Amino acid sequence: MAGFTYRQLMLAALAASSSTIALAQEAEVAAADGDIVVTAQRREQSLLDVPLAVSALSGDAMADRGITNSAQLGAAVPNLQINSPFGNTQPNFSLRGIGVANEYNSNQASPVGVYLDDVYIAPRTSHGMGLFDLERIEVLRGPQGTLFGRNTTGGAINFITRRPDLSGSEGYLQIGYANYNTFTAQAALETTLSEDVAGLRIAVNYANGDGQIENVFPGGRDGNSVDSLQGRVTLVVQPSDTVDVTLRAYGGRDRGTQAAPHGILAFRTGLGFWQTNESRMGDNNTEAWGFSGTVGIDLSDSLRITSITSYDGGNQDLQQAADGAPIDVLDITWQSQYRQFSQELRANYESDALSFVGGFFYGWDRNITDNRFNLPLPPAGGFFQHYRQERKSYAIFGQADIAIAERLVLTLGARYTTDKSSYDDGFAYLFVGAVGTPDTPIATTVPCVTPAGTCAYNPALRYAIADTNHALTGRVALSYTFENDVLLYASYNRGYRAGAVNGGGYTSSGGINYIEPERVNAYEIGLKGRAADNRITFAASAFYYDYSNQQLQDTRPGPVSFLVNTPSSTVYGFEVESTLRLDPSFRVNAALGLLHSEYKGLNLQGANLSGNQLPFAPTATVQLGFDWDMAEIGGGDLTLSPNLAYSSRQYFSPFNDTNVVGSPQVNSELQQGANAKVNVALGWSNDSITVRAFANNLLERKTYAYGLDLRGAGFPYNFLVPAPPRTYGVSVRFGF
Repeated sequence: MAGFTYRQLMLAALAASSSTIALAQEAEVAAADGDIVVTAQRREQSLLDVPLAVSALSGDAMADRGITNSAQLGAAVPNLQINSPFGNTQPNFSLRGIGVANEYNSNQASPVGVYLDDVYIAPRTSHGMGLFDLERIEVLRGPQGTLFGRNTTGGAINFITRRPDLSGSEGYLQIGYANYNTFTAQAALETTLSEDVAGLRIAVNYANGDGQIENVFPGGRDGNSVDSLQGRVTLVVQPSDTVDVTLRAYGGRDRGTQAAPHGILAFRTGLGFWQTNESRMGDNNTEAWGFSGTVGIDLSDSLRITSITSYDGGNQDLQQAADGAPIDVLDITWQSQYRQFSQELRANYESDALSFVGGFFYGWDRNITDNRFNLPLPPAGGFFQHYRQERKSYAIFGQADIAIAERLVLTLGARYTTDKSSYDDGFAYLFVGAVGTPDTPIATTVPCVTPAGTCAYNPALRYAIADTNHALTGRVALSYTFENDVLLYASYNRGYRAGAVNGGGYTSSGGINYIEPERVNAYEIGLKGRAADNRITFAASAFYYDYSNQQLQDTRPGPVSFLVNTPSSTVYGFEVESTLRLDPSFRVNAALGLLHSEYKGLNLQGANLSGNQLPFAPTATVQLGFDWDMAEIGGGDLTLSPNLAYSSRQYFSPFNDTNVVGSPQVNSELQQGANAKVNVALGWSNDSITVRAFANNLLERKTYAYGLDLRGAGFPYNFLVPAPPRTYGVSVRFGF
């Protein structure tokens, strides 16, 4: 990958787009002609008419691929990586190499914006809830700084739930059982309260299973267990032909055990990959809930006004034994409480020559954090940390698609954003006390600019700082539709992620400061359409990013964490997605993503990291699968659906293989080599019943999902989180 040029990359992307080897646009889940309707530009369009790199997966398609939570989406979308130090909790999304890098603190915003029915979800903990009763998921790759707004330097993911149809009643019940004694249940019921006027839909999702990581410690609990419950209620009211009101409420909680890391090597002797010897297996306790109201009013045949109001909240209480050992070396409790409010008002105008979307946005979110770090200090003790973070965002935006000639459209868009952020009520102290016992504070560390232990304890001291950012982002694109309906486009997009404060600063206030916003200038060309009598659906894109000020965590001896900006990075690559319908009973889908990422001028702790690869940015990802209706049995179709997901090597740290001189770092441990995983499903379905057997990670490949440098911070090991082992089971779904 290192030797290819950007020009070669662009030509290769366009050439590949006309082949049948590419990635799935999930045409099999849409209408018979492969048309899929998406709202990636805040208005309904065919997927193949959108001049953006967008992947869309229906709820049924996700079920066929065994995708039950957001952490599994990377197996279906090119150049999308998902990782977390907490298992399925607080997933970190990386699109085309742009993500939170090695940042693990809950106060940081994801540079890949996550939305639920067009509502921006700020807390990353809420991003890990189970996926159920969805109409579809849209993954927009590349900066979305015009219509979706701040914190979308990498892209956006929009989870779109099912709405009642306002006619008749229907529903389903699905139950399943899998290895690790995992029981799942999902149900939805929809009823029409008044024909064509009002409808109600209620959906629930439940999963409970034993841990996937066996704990050999006597009496110890297994890691990576599942215990989740979610529910959602949606009410749609259409009092007239011109007014549409949607009210949605949801809530959920997770109570699984922590991701069991590979820690101190001395205690891994004789253990298998999915085994641990941990005396304090913690819980991943999270909650999320929210309410939203969407009102749409047609003022005329051409003009529609939409208001979206939401209030959401949640909590996390993550008890993490981070040493993977039967001794207390590093035990952490991560506790945060979240609240957020948002209001968007936008107008959609449509005419033969012009399509326009524009409006105003206001968002507020708050994070109150209380973390406790038990460290191997003499005597037993550690640090306690508290702070409150509030962020406010104001924006005005607009985008117009202008028909400047037959089949030729010019897109112009801009967004002006003001972000205000405050960090206050901040304090931290050094304490004496073993894990699970009361703290005895002995020294204030925040506010204190000198090394930990040098400032006398004063419970009245507080630390506060604030910051304001202004950003102009936008989009310029030119698209042409050929007579065979193939779309060719070229675009420039500017993305922005607001400045951030170091949530990991607890040993000193000297490292708690705001750093600069991230910015991306993105150039892209793409081609999408159909061929061979609509049997082939394809979409290809090639891109080049000028990426500046990526925000990442630099953990130094102490352990002391600093949030820093990288000077600049270069990212380029291409993707191609396609489906091939050989006949109505056999459908092939494939995906290819190539990526080159490189730091420019980056120096951390005296180590020159220029030329290093960005974290969680493998140079190649491939997804390949098919759906084969093998036979008709008992009035239903028997369908085989295998798929393969390949990823080349990815690093978990910006250091890659580089170590700091004089440091005990072994950064070469913080990577996952090239690997391929096979999933397979066999299903039988008729008009009302679906029976499905599945196996994920069929060949039981041993891979790591996340890694963090702890040797350089003074611990005798690095922190590595194993990805799940093979899982298999069966489910039955009854429709009515």
